[in-house]
Amino acid sequence: MIFNKTTPNSKPHPTPEQTPYAMLGGEGTVRKLANRFYDVMESAPQAAELYAIHPLPLDTIRQKFFEFLSGWLGGPPLFEQQYGHPRLRARHLPFPVDQKLRDQWMFCMDKALDEVVENKLLRDGIRQSIGQLASHMINC
Repeated sequence: MIFNKTTPNSKPHPTPEQTPYAMLGGEGTVRKLANRFYDVMESAPQAAELYAIHPLPLDTIRQKFFEFLSGWLGGPPLFEQQYGHPRLRARHLPFPVDQKLRDQWMFCMDKALDEVVENKLLRDGIRQSIGQLASHMINC
């Protein structure tokens, strides 16, 4: 992730010593973010098509998403320890991911970020970085 460096009298920004994972508050907040993402997906009509392609129940995918976010945000690499490199693009190739699904995914993530991440600079940095990642998943 790329964020601005700390300047005098500014709020903290992620650095190698201060990761987004740590700034969020660690495991509890990252798990809350992952779960809130799927809560929004399950309930929002704006994400109906995205929800429809997910295997139910969502318990396993919620856990895997938390594990991915943990490492992606600079915390313990739980997903890699369990499953190896995420290979996100390859994992998503079996699903037709177009701009509409990407936007539905980002709708869910935007809602989750707005509700879970208090620090606006951190929230905006995560939103920008994960938005780029979501766009990379488009395969049709």
